[in-house]
Amino acid sequence: MTSGKQKITWAVIAVLVLLYALFPVASILSTSFKSPSDLTSGKFLPSSGAGTLDNYKQILVGDAQGLFLSALRNSIGIALIATFIAVVLATLCAYAIARLDFPGKKVVLTTALAVSIFPVISIVTPLFNLWRNIGLYDTWPGLIIPYLSLTLPISIWTLAAFFRQIPWELEQAAQVDGATTWQAFRKAIVPLAAPGVFTTAIIAFFIAWNDFVYGISLTSTETARTVPAALAFFTGASQFEAPTGAISAAAIIVTIPVVLLVLLFQRQIVSGLTQGAVKG
Repeated sequence: MTSGKQKITWAVIAVLVLLYALFPVASILSTSFKSPSDLTSGKFLPSSGAGTLDNYKQILVGDAQGLFLSALRNSIGIALIATFIAVVLATLCAYAIARLDFPGKKVVLTTALAVSIFPVISIVTPLFNLWRNIGLYDTWPGLIIPYLSLTLPISIWTLAAFFRQIPWELEQAAQVDGATTWQAFRKAIVPLAAPGVFTTAIIAFFIAWNDFVYGISLTSTETARTVPAALAFFTGASQFEAPTGAISAAAIIVTIPVVLLVLLFQRQIVSGLTQGAVKG
């Protein structure tokens, strides 16, 4: 049992961590409502109280509408497709790693880990040249394929941990009842691993959604440029004015889908994380 002092101590620590984590978000939110004159004042809050919506109007219906909305569409489509492919492939691969005993299983896991920690910037230049030669530069597939190198390794590691927690006897019982190996996997194993699959999909989506290096290096037009890369092309009202307010407004809008996903599916995320962390 924890004492009253320990509860107070942990509550204070939790509040401090929460303030530390949310302060940058609050600063960006405040900046998104500031006018150009407020940006140079050094004040945390807009001087006009509620602030102005000019920055949001600029990116939604104003001069930056075409740049931002097309990038938002690209980000949603590319991230969803990359996430779907990564989760499907990782589910099959992780099941084989967790259930089957075959030569080179540890090599597969080690390779996945090595790929996940490999510096992305070191392969951008050769990938840029290759994509230009084969016609994948500035296309959706040209970003989806590199995104798989970011999302697939972590998905394999995460799902392999979940599949190890599922009792082998459940699959054997399904096969005794006449199910094939594929049917036992699809009808008995996958439903039990649904929290883990969902958690992995959320993590993979966040990785693809937040990528900047590939988005800025492998695109040149609005055809496939994603939001993180598009923010670098925002301009102010003049060459001497930084588009800080518009960038902040775009950052807030881009963050909303991520926040909604976490709030709507926090139970599944917590369930998936705890199941993968406990060895049964």
